[in-house]
Amino acid sequence: MFWPDTISKILSIKYPVIQAPMFGVSSPHMTAAAARAGCLGSLALADLSPDQSVELIRETQKLTDQPFAANIFVHHIPEITDTLKEKYSKAKQFITQLAKENNIEVTLPDLEDLKVNSYHEQVDAIIEEGCKILSFTFGNLDDNSIQKLKENGVILIGTCTSLEEALVLEKSGIDLICVQGIEAGGHRGSFDAENIPQIGGISLLSEVYDHVKAPLIYAGGIYNGKTLRAAKELGAKGFQVGSILLASQESGLNPFEKERLKNVTEKDIVLTRSFSGRYARGIKNKFIKNIENSEYIMPYPYQNKLTNELRRVSKTLQNADFVGIWTGQSIHEYSMFSTEDILTKLIEAAEKES
Repeated sequence: MFWPDTISKILSIKYPVIQAPMFGVSSPHMTAAAARAGCLGSLALADLSPDQSVELIRETQKLTDQPFAANIFVHHIPEITDTLKEKYSKAKQFITQLAKENNIEVTLPDLEDLKVNSYHEQVDAIIEEGCKILSFTFGNLDDNSIQKLKENGVILIGTCTSLEEALVLEKSGIDLICVQGIEAGGHRGSFDAENIPQIGGISLLSEVYDHVKAPLIYAGGIYNGKTLRAAKELGAKGFQVGSILLASQESGLNPFEKERLKNVTEKDIVLTRSFSGRYARGIKNKFIKNIENSEYIMPYPYQNKLTNELRRVSKTLQNADFVGIWTGQSIHEYSMFSTEDILTKLIEAAEKES
């Protein structure tokens, strides 16, 4: 049998293939489409409020009766200090002026107007809504949350970008570990927001496999049958894919963003903290060139909140220079078929080459 059945049995899915949670791109419809392909759909809840999280969970439950994972950010929220206030004010002024110079009129929020959510209330909402799979990134859940979730029969999937992080997750009793190679698109799942491990997928997966007993899911650069098979050879029991779904019918990207993807080259793809304050891999543009390595980057989530309105307005203007388009290092044809079709073809390609 080609497919490892360890994770399939744990998650009650046909294939151990997981649609990556991509906040702003994935949606309840993408989650349901992944489930129709026999895979695990992921519902990206990021750091939304509990009420917003419940709304998306219920919408997804109306679309599918199959298992899906809710996905949240478990980041540390930095304290607001006088230094942070001063830095935020300068960044707001600079970004507002940069936008204006590029014909974008935008009113960015003041620091005191930002609503910052902790994940703890999301955990309670996820339990109350009957979600039985929770994946998370940017760190590890606290002990009380882990105990509460396990008492309610929730399967936990943590994200690591280093062996050290994997060992922390395993010691905490996390059921499955997603190993995220540096090739992966979108935000790094690293525990530390700034000093991120930059370890290639082959090295990282091999190292974690040799030291960790928990079943491993691999994420980073999987876009066809051969790349999936490579991850399997290195010990992965599950396979998470995201970038291959960016231009799918269910993707939240706008047509102009999907068009930019189709013209991307390897030189265009960079790691940047410019938009959110955490490192993410995506397409270099004018905003990134002006902000990266500058003094105008707040820690997450403050930078993310600061630039949110700029990205929203830029989308309405179809201006690709001021939106974050996240994608991984594997350049490929970004299919515009449905998520279900794309995943089905990936599964068939992996089996064909076995």
